[in-house]
Formats: sequence, structure tokens, C-alpha cells
Amino acid sequence: MVRIGYTMMTEQSGPRDLVDHVVAAERAGFDFSVTSDHYFPWLASQGHAPYAWSVLGAAAQATTRIPLMTYVTCPTTRYHPAVVAQKAATVQLLSEGRFRLGLGSGENLNEHVVGGGWPAASVRLEKLEEAVAIIRALFGGEELTRRGRHFDVRGARLWDLPDIPPPIGVAVSGDRSCALAGREADLVIAVQPAAELIEAFDRYGGTGKPRVGQLPVSYGTDHGAAVARAHDQFRWFGGGWKVNSELPGPASFAGATASVTPRDVAASIPCGDDVDAFVEAVRPYAAAGFDEIALIQVGGDQQEPFIRWAETTLLPALRDAL
Repeated sequence: MVRIGYTMMTEQSGPRDLVDHVVAAERAGFDFSVTSDHYFPWLASQGHAPYAWSVLGAAAQATTRIPLMTYVTCPTTRYHPAVVAQKAATVQLLSEGRFRLGLGSGENLNEHVVGGGWPAASVRLEKLEEAVAIIRALFGGEELTRRGRHFDVRGARLWDLPDIPPPIGVAVSGDRSCALAGREADLVIAVQPAAELIEAFDRYGGTGKPRVGQLPVSYGTDHGAAVARAHDQFRWFGGGWKVNSELPGPASFAGATASVTPRDVAASIPCGDDVDAFVEAVRPYAAAGFDEIALIQVGGDQQEPFIRWAETTLLPALRDAL
């Protein structure tokens, strides 16, 4: 059975609201949750970007059942991998084993704030692979000293380790990242229902491991308002990873999406309250081989009505259909 998740979207809600939302999502019966980890929102109209790891710590204490996960953290620029390992181990302890560490090669949008320039995609993947190795070693209890191509670690050790380390997921967008995920990750992460990504992940060793997808939705009883909200806050979503990972700030995303129309957005994001349209939007992910699918409800002020509707209408429909 496909598991349906809820997204704590840090770009569109403040920290206290995010925790309240995931508590409500747990109560409503969502199977898992994921959390974005950004320094900036993609568009200024989204309006938020609290520190995801503080939110996760609070969420771990406020919930009892729902799994937590970063979707995704970049462990190579804004954060050193040794620090990511410490944060992840701590959240795993606080959540009593409910945390998974989703990792990716990052976006200029968030990582540029520490300076040093934004490397080419091939270098970003090299750095990610090295970071995963460091995190794995620290999860294993090693006292680690190493000089790598991209990272130095000197006498690092995690003093508070969970009995079961957080599973590591790697976000993929092409063959090389699928190879890394297949070899080194416990699960794969993607934001497109692309069967070729899952096939490549399996080919490189991922067979039998979880595969987690994500898509935005814009629930609302007023279809026009739901479309307008999706256009205002999520028109960047269709830009594709190769473009989105390079843009340096919200103004760049606004400029890059200036020609995207509400009709364009409505063609790719289900809007309104037609449950069949939402089911049909999720179905391609299941068909592509994803066994976990996290939904993003567009609009920070629309989380509560969406969660209520999901509990009574959407979740039962998805579980019947998938």
C-alpha cells in the first residue's frame, strides 16, 4: 500500500504554526511527514523560512507517532556534514526513532549565504557523496579524523547516538545521483513521477528500498482562489531541478517565472476540492514506483482546512485508489 505523507513547508509558515500543523496531520492519519530545510523561500509571497532543525525538535516532542524527515538537507555548504550528523542523531533520539535524514546536493537559493560561490553540479554531487560517508561513519560511533577532497574532519565523535541511526535518503534528478543513492542511501527521494529515476535507483542497488515522492496540491472550496494561491506561491515548481538549483534568491525565481500563467499552474497542480483530480495527480507517482508520497498544501493559512478535508475525504480516497 502507498503511504501518504504531509509536508511541513517551512517557506510558507512560521515555526509554531508548523508544529501545530504536523500535530494535526498526525491526528488526521497521515502516514509520515517531511520538512523542507531552507534559508529563503522560493518566492517572497511565501513569506517564511524558520530554522528547520528547531522545528523538527519541537515536532518530535509534540507528536508521538508520525515519522519525521528532512526533505531535504544539503550537508555540504551551509552545514558541515559532521554537524548534520550531530543534528540528525539528536532528532532521532528526541523522536524515539521516528526520524529519517533526507539529503541533497543543494540549491544556490539557500547555500550562497555562507559565500564561496556555487559549484557546478558535478562538484556538488562529489561533495554530497563525501558528506554521506562522513555522516555514516559518525553514525557508526567512530571518532573520525580525515582529510578529504572537499571536507576535513578532525577528532569528530557523536556522544549521543541512538541505538538505530537515522536512515539516510538521497534526492535524485539524473543518472549520477541515482547511482549515488543506489549505492549509499537507505531510500531515494524525488519530486517528479519519473519511472526512469526509480529504474536507475534499482539498477544501482536500490531494489527493495523505500522511494519517496512529493507533489504540491492547492485545496480550497473556491477553485479560482485555489488556482490564484498556487500561482502566487508555487509557480516556481515547474521550473525543473537544473534551473531551480542555480537561482540565487526569491527575486530570481520571480523573474524566471514571470511568464507562467495561472492556467499553466492549474495544469500541473490540482486545485479546488475535486477529490478525483487530486487522486489522479497522485496516481503517476504510484505508477512510477513510489511507495511513499508526501503532499504539499499550498498556502500557510490553508493547512487546517486541508488537513480536515484530507482526514475525511482525500486520505480515504487515495487509500482506496492506490
